[in-house]
Amino acid sequence: MTSTSSSSSAIKQRRRALGWTQAELSRRAGVSRSGISAIETGTLVPAVTAALALAAALGCRVEELFAEAPAAGGEVVWLGELPAGGRFRTATVKHRLVRYPVEWPCIEYAPHDGIQRTGGVWEGEHADPNRTLVIASCDPAIGLLAHHYRETTPYRMFVLVRSSKASLALLAKGLIHMGGVHLVGEGRNLGNTETARSIVESDVRLLRMARWEEGLAFAPAAKIRNPEAIRNRHVRLVGRERGSGAGQCLAELLGNRPWPAHLASDHRGVAEAIRNGWADAGVCVRLAGEEAGLGFLTVRKEPYDLCYLAEQEDDPRVQALIKTVRSRAFRSDLSALPGYHTEETGIVSR
Repeated sequence: MTSTSSSSSAIKQRRRALGWTQAELSRRAGVSRSGISAIETGTLVPAVTAALALAAALGCRVEELFAEAPAAGGEVVWLGELPAGGRFRTATVKHRLVRYPVEWPCIEYAPHDGIQRTGGVWEGEHADPNRTLVIASCDPAIGLLAHHYRETTPYRMFVLVRSSKASLALLAKGLIHMGGVHLVGEGRNLGNTETARSIVESDVRLLRMARWEEGLAFAPAAKIRNPEAIRNRHVRLVGRERGSGAGQCLAELLGNRPWPAHLASDHRGVAEAIRNGWADAGVCVRLAGEEAGLGFLTVRKEPYDLCYLAEQEDDPRVQALIKTVRSRAFRSDLSALPGYHTEETGIVSR
């Protein structure tokens, strides 16, 4: 195949010579508008069927766009199944177009990019996968970062709510740009890096968000005076998945007590279960506990990092995110939240 840039240029030049918008080429070729955008910017290599359709629509031979027919790669990838009528968002990650079903909970209600329909998909004109950054994170303050990123850069960001290990698994598969991780206790500065490399099995970088306070949130009526009180089987617990950052902290506190039967998907889920009276206590970060009006006992102050692949370090979306995290405005807003310590915010470890 010719270089991606030359192929992209040929497609764009022919489209413009015909006076077509990307939307018009999308309609004539049967290729999504977001796919056209990704192909023209060189971040997506079209599959064979898409290349043939583009050539037919532009009135030329596929060899005029590509030195040889593209391999059957660069196809659209879905993160999970989506029923007819379901909404999705899109982003380009490692030269692939990834479609993400809109999930609950939504950190920010950004507009969806398209809708799955019987027999195909509909995509809106505002979708721009090449200017979209995707982060998987359990940080309850990640919406604050999304706000600053959207307001101060030409890019947008959306978040998949995932535990640390689930986030790293998505990063390893090339389905997200960054994954949040907190899998070490206080005092082990390199621990997140070591753990991330072992799961991702690739060279990674870690951007320090903060050191946050993780511990035991509890209903004020429970009158819990120390974290070890949860070993009393009369205290109803809400848990987290084993192996998650909060799950590690919970395991340290449980002693010989069995793992809780009821699990929450994230920090706010733990706090909500306690606030609504379904449990007496559980492990989360201080922010989630205090937001819900709960009592809180700090167990450890641990590093929370955003992990990304070293090979994606030059991606302008990643560089814009790093600049946002290091900005005075974001650091000031983050430090005002309970339990967030920002002395190391913005440091990148290798």
